[in-house]
Amino acid sequence: MTAQIAAASTPTVDVQTDVQADFKADFRATFRNSVGTVSVITAGTGLRPVGFTATSLTSVSLDPPIVSFNISRTASSWPTVSTARHLAAHLLATEHQDTAQIFATSGIDRFAAVGDWATGPHGIPVLGRCLARLVLEVHSCTHIGDSAVLLAEVQQIERSEGQPLLYHAGDYRHLPG
Repeated sequence: MTAQIAAASTPTVDVQTDVQADFKADFRATFRNSVGTVSVITAGTGLRPVGFTATSLTSVSLDPPIVSFNISRTASSWPTVSTARHLAAHLLATEHQDTAQIFATSGIDRFAAVGDWATGPHGIPVLGRCLARLVLEVHSCTHIGDSAVLLAEVQQIERSEGQPLLYHAGDYRHLPG
């Protein structure tokens, strides 16, 4: 009887949960070590535009010109992005770190905070300050895990010269020189 009581009071350790937690921590640490260019993706029309900072914008195809990016399906921008037909992607320059931080901050009116934006093609919000601006038409959206991967065709490009803003190890970076 004593052995049963001792066994019942011993805390159990879920080894599988610990292994999963360690794996997730390793996964995050691995990708914190990669360098990403910083972009802001915007969507919406009318009175409720949305936008978020992304480091996942990448080219997929030249003919036709297709890009992809990821968004968490728990992000505040997700409901609008998930139904949007058109979006804008803004590649940020080193001097736009404040814009990246604004669009990475939750619980604020990001467009009021950034100030420099207008209504662009298809009624989408476009930022005034950026290294390049792409007007996109959504091609497809695939749910994978807790995120969605969107593929979009580039409809219009505006670009200027400058150095891209980078993100590495949890901080914004600049190219040397």
